[in-house]
Amino acid sequence: MTVAGIPVEYWLFAATLLGIALLHRHTLVVALSGLGAITVWKLLVTGFAAGPGFTGLGLHLAHEAVTFVNLFCLLTGFAFLARHFEVSQLPLLLPRYLPDGPAGAGALLALVFVISSFLDNIAAALIGGAMAHSLFRARVHVGYLAAIVAAANAGGAGSVIGDTTTTMMWIAGVPPLDVFHAYVAALTAFVVCAIPASLQQHRHAPIIRDPPRRLHIDGARLTIVAGILGSAVAINVLVNSRFPEHAGDFPFIGATVIATLLLSIPWRRPDPAVLVPGLRSSLFLVALVACASMMPVERLPAASWQTAFGLGFVSAVFDNIPLTALALQQNGYDWGMLAFAVGFGGSMIWFGSSAGVALSSLYAEARSAGRWLRHGWHVPLAYVIGFLALYLLLGWNPRPV
Repeated sequence: MTVAGIPVEYWLFAATLLGIALLHRHTLVVALSGLGAITVWKLLVTGFAAGPGFTGLGLHLAHEAVTFVNLFCLLTGFAFLARHFEVSQLPLLLPRYLPDGPAGAGALLALVFVISSFLDNIAAALIGGAMAHSLFRARVHVGYLAAIVAAANAGGAGSVIGDTTTTMMWIAGVPPLDVFHAYVAALTAFVVCAIPASLQQHRHAPIIRDPPRRLHIDGARLTIVAGILGSAVAINVLVNSRFPEHAGDFPFIGATVIATLLLSIPWRRPDPAVLVPGLRSSLFLVALVACASMMPVERLPAASWQTAFGLGFVSAVFDNIPLTALALQQNGYDWGMLAFAVGFGGSMIWFGSSAGVALSSLYAEARSAGRWLRHGWHVPLAYVIGFLALYLLLGWNPRPV
């Protein structure tokens, strides 16, 4: 059933996204309400891809369960990780090694970019947010928050272990080197975005010049942080390289992060104040991903550089995981170009990527689509320039899987 030629599910999803953009103080309620409306419509009218009624709903949830659990565990676990990192007081040492002025803010963004190349972009964004909280005495500009998310998404675009979408490509048989050239676009976009964002932050709140002289670095908390990150990377590489056929059978990464966090409780107790915001952000993202998974998207336009370019803007409001799955089924893409598009494109709006949702759990002021677009204007500009740089330098090079 359609309205003006568009399936009703899309209208409901669009209304949900509009409600999130306008009612940023009630984003979780809006997301859950939208999910409820879409679910009821599918139950009563159109059915699900797996079948009609509650049977179809059950089969659909079973198919998506691993994705939902992984996202929920990662966002919750990494929220505690970011607090461990901040409380360790290591971020307070950074002013001794970072340059003063905008260059220091830019160096922090570069660090987030590098971290995201071998860690999940959620962790990179949260660690970057924790460092910024200390460096700028909690006065972080919204444009700079957008740049942190953009840096995290850009850093993972060319690495098969740096982002969920590139890992999906790896599992599907895309060689790691076929994704690596995404860094041409990612590095270009990073520079375009980082310079104005660093100037914004310096004008808003300069980097602290004199850190406390007597700091007690909590080595135990840093060891916990390293253990959580190391175990997540190890299980990701192990499963995808040795047992790729079972990668989608169980939420290996999310379960590993939570298990490592629980095992560390006797050593250092996590901050309980993180629990409620972390759970809310996790549930919000899962609700949005669940809404996106119910959209009747059976195919994408023909694979081309124009399609890949457009998918970057779509991923700002539509979860990039189902988009990537559809592209893999369709085949024939330039995988590095697609990885940059669906990865970096989600940075344009705060709820367009898991990194943005995670960072908003630390900074409530980020949950305003209007402020994000107004102050983070450099992110869509960086996307366009980065994409064009990749296309003009290397062209469109599709490779079948």
